[in-house]
Amino acid sequence: MSNESIKAIPSNRLAFFPVMMFAIVMGLSGLTIVYEKASEVFFFHIYFYLFFKIVTTIIFIAIFVLYIIKIVIYFQEVKKEFSHPIRINFFAAISISFLLISQIYHENITVSNILFFIGMFLHIFFTFNTLKFWINNNLEIQHSNPAWFIPIVGNLIVPVVGTTHLDNMFLMFFFSIGIFFWIIMLAIILNRIIFHTQFAPKFMPTLFILIAPPSVGLIAYFKMTSNLDFFSMILFNLGLFFTFLLFFMYKNFVKIKFFISWWAFTFPLATIALASSLMYEVTKKDIYQYFSYLFIIVLTAVVFVVAYKTIIHMLNKQICIME
Repeated sequence: MSNESIKAIPSNRLAFFPVMMFAIVMGLSGLTIVYEKASEVFFFHIYFYLFFKIVTTIIFIAIFVLYIIKIVIYFQEVKKEFSHPIRINFFAAISISFLLISQIYHENITVSNILFFIGMFLHIFFTFNTLKFWINNNLEIQHSNPAWFIPIVGNLIVPVVGTTHLDNMFLMFFFSIGIFFWIIMLAIILNRIIFHTQFAPKFMPTLFILIAPPSVGLIAYFKMTSNLDFFSMILFNLGLFFTFLLFFMYKNFVKIKFFISWWAFTFPLATIALASSLMYEVTKKDIYQYFSYLFIIVLTAVVFVVAYKTIIHMLNKQICIME
């Protein structure tokens, strides 16, 4: 490497603060919303929810402020991420974070409204921008991974959060995008998984994102229609299938070296826990209660393990480094 190239590399670790750090906010937000639901349906103590709410808010503000500073100081590094065939998909995690924090603060309608509309407009922008990027660039099959679900199927989160903010007519727009492109993306990702080279170890945790679209789709559909019909059951059962499929493949994940992508384990587990809680709340069938407790326990354990690993790697300065 030439002296000029070495000088061009930023020395501040903030320059390598990745946009995928917002996956931390998604995971913690999911955990917080799960415990709020558990306090309503299963009579968990509300202190758990309040504790996670405070922690999630602090982490969200810290990550958001740091990324804004990165945009200001290291704008070229942000542009590189924004034009990267894989990292571009994680920008939608910013808008999803706003939407999820909006849900956490749903009691405060003013704060929730502000966060929701910021998240909604950001997300539709990232959706159009990502599709434009895919259309205008010659992507290779190895660029595809389940992170592609984030900007597209993230549209399903808008109706989950937005029933108190928007009319169903507008929410159906986002729901339609999410459901349609979930089917398209699923075909592409399964093609990659089955017929092409395996994912790099750092991207293996993103397989858990397969759980989120049907699980979030169920919650969104029920919030808009208040119906638990045949289509609802298909969505829930698909979420359940992908969850147990990935549990069955546990050996694929236990030996993976830590990457920040480990946070991809967390939010999808939160979505199936919420979907199971919703199923129990509506049907009162014990099987859904057992599923709910199982997924809440697994989610909590996974979040604490991933958070611990993240803190250790931060202290050892193994995060926010040039890859």
